Amino acid sequence: MKKYIKVVLPLAIGLFFIYLSFSGTTPEDRQNIIDSIQKADFRFIILSAIFGLLSHLIRSYRWKYMLNPLGYKPRFINSTLSILAAYLANLGIPRSGEVFRATLMTNYEKIPFEKGFGTIVAERIVDLVILLLLCGIGLFLQYDIFIGIIQEKEISVETLLIYLLLVGALFFGGYYLIKKFKKDLFEKIKKLLKGLLEGLFVVFKMKKKGLYLFHTILIWVLYYLMFYIVIFCFDETSTLGFDAILIGFLAGGLSISATNGGIGLYPYVVSVIFIAYGVSKEASLAFGWVIWTTQTALILIFGGLSFIFFPLLNRKKN
Repeated sequence: MKKYIKVVLPLAIGLFFIYLSFSGTTPEDRQNIIDSIQKADFRFIILSAIFGLLSHLIRSYRWKYMLNPLGYKPRFINSTLSILAAYLANLGIPRSGEVFRATLMTNYEKIPFEKGFGTIVAERIVDLVILLLLCGIGLFLQYDIFIGIIQEKEISVETLLIYLLLVGALFFGGYYLIKKFKKDLFEKIKKLLKGLLEGLFVVFKMKKKGLYLFHTILIWVLYYLMFYIVIFCFDETSTLGFDAILIGFLAGGLSISATNGGIGLYPYVVSVIFIAYGVSKEASLAFGWVIWTTQTALILIFGGLSFIFFPLLNRKKN
């Protein structure tokens, strides 16, 4: 039941937002969306994919600044493949990629799971801080837009319902795990926490904190460029200002963790933001679907290839 919930619930949320995206459109509107996507300038779509791929490579390179102080020096190719495979896993079960990534590095680089997973959690915390800072800036710049969207679309009610479902699933899942493994649960938790803390606190042990911060900022710049460059695919979005693009970028980024890679939800929330800035519903949805499809295809292709190349490139080591 737990496995089914992890897969079905995020997919159900995604399908719900796909329904919301198209329930308010007429057959003529939907045809206009398809026409807009077909007329999009694919040069900018390719550039967006390149920026996305570069961000994954830099994330892989940045990871060494956390692993080196723990005494581990994994191959760059293995770090990269584990990240791409993790993103692919997240499309199936949200947030499962972090566990999968640490497991792969345990198998192929002999990095203890607890320590590897601890560095990944620390990495996510750093990225979350950056995201929250950007959200604070966005909220400060466009407070009226946010309030207007919430009041007009009644997003608060839908969001509350989704989070109540998620919290309920987590509560019952946690209760099931405690009941099943209570015998040696505390020993397992103790061992896991020890490794996690060692991985988490490596942020403070790093000798090259400046370089780590530089690569973190570079990753987020590439994320933004990946989003920004797609506005030139459509005439209506090409004139959007920095505020609109930043808010759309942040809204899309926040939506990714709620469903499997943002399916359904990502195009919807981006379109809601762009509509508030005067872009038509057709062009807004076309933009959202183009950028989501581009990055998802990138993960599907390179994430799938990583499963093939991982054992091939590590045959001698195995």
